[in-house]
Amino acid sequence: MAVHVIDEANRCLQCKKPMCRENGCPIHTNIPEVIRLFKENRMMEAAQVLFDNNPLSVVCSMVCNHEQQCEGHCVRGIKGEPVHFSSIENYISDSCFERLDLSVPEWNGMKAGVIGAGPAGITIAILLAKKGYKVTVFETHDKIGGILRYGIPEFRLPKSILDRYYKRMREMGILFRPNFSIGGSTSIQDLFDDGYKSVFIGTGAWMPRKLNIPGETFGNVFYAINYLNNPDVYDLGEKVIIIGAGNAAMDVARTAIRKGAKEVTVYVRGDEVNAAKNEFDYAKVDGVQFEYYKSIVRITDEGAIFRDIKEVPREEGQEGQPKQFVEIEGTEQLVPADSIMVAISQVPQHGLVNRDRALHLNAKGNLETDQNGETTMPGVFASGDVVTGAKTVVAAVAVSKQIADDMDKYMRGLTD
Repeated sequence: MAVHVIDEANRCLQCKKPMCRENGCPIHTNIPEVIRLFKENRMMEAAQVLFDNNPLSVVCSMVCNHEQQCEGHCVRGIKGEPVHFSSIENYISDSCFERLDLSVPEWNGMKAGVIGAGPAGITIAILLAKKGYKVTVFETHDKIGGILRYGIPEFRLPKSILDRYYKRMREMGILFRPNFSIGGSTSIQDLFDDGYKSVFIGTGAWMPRKLNIPGETFGNVFYAINYLNNPDVYDLGEKVIIIGAGNAAMDVARTAIRKGAKEVTVYVRGDEVNAAKNEFDYAKVDGVQFEYYKSIVRITDEGAIFRDIKEVPREEGQEGQPKQFVEIEGTEQLVPADSIMVAISQVPQHGLVNRDRALHLNAKGNLETDQNGETTMPGVFASGDVVTGAKTVVAAVAVSKQIADDMDKYMRGLTD
């Protein structure tokens, strides 16, 4: 691997206007600088640049949609293969993680609470600790990671990486309350009563989005987010149908095959999947089948009934508009299957809103925040999937970096 990474680093053109950084990376990682330091045998400095910009650099090097982001904007890719920065970033950040300087300043006398130990919560906790706050993380599960641990398969993101994060965060003085849900017996107001100066909500999106069709409650129907949480407790049988065509659907399909399913088919409403190209390509390599222009109508004990759909021709002047599809009546057909897996995204759960009435939801059913990430409850901030719905890890990190600064200003009384 090392030789490959070095070869990739040597291919970097060190562009004066690096599109990989400016247009490709949501958190504007200084890719040319990282590669330059790496080539000068200053790998620890390169790793520190990566971590200081993105506390989840190790994770993002493995799960980001690089082909649409940094690598998708590399000028090398115009006429050939882009520089595969994902491999370079992973080699540097993974090799140096235990040696990174994560020293924190003397405690500033203020405490901050973080609800949820997913991508947003981990990012906020690390950044606030580096600003001198005493941070306590409240997590419903027994281990940290959130969607990283309980929603991404082991073959894409080894759980050992998250265990390493837990150890390093403890070294920074960050405290954890596992198996503990804020919004039940304990409210956010209880945290303020105990002296927390500010609270961050990063509880993610864990409620599966339903199809809302007949038969969805049958015993042969499962939801992707639940399945990925613990695949070993499910017996899907030999023939599995998957509804949905995003990255989660690819994760479920590839996991099901690894767990013994003989025939796994993804049914797509349209002519293309929404998943990243590399995830789609790996799914095909693993043996996943795809059926296009299909719309599920209802579910039976024997399988799923689909109806054919067709694309509506665009009218003049509609070029560039999203494709439109209509169902073709009379084309219903039963597709036998042992299990039907629904993978059409997730939405946030709202136990906190029910407990703390000062929190409000927006029109989309997500937690309402202002431009600074502050909710309708003073001193309570939020980001990640609980605000946006299910999005990417790097998107959660990008927003959380700004919110950590806004929380710092709030706690130090520097806001208007």
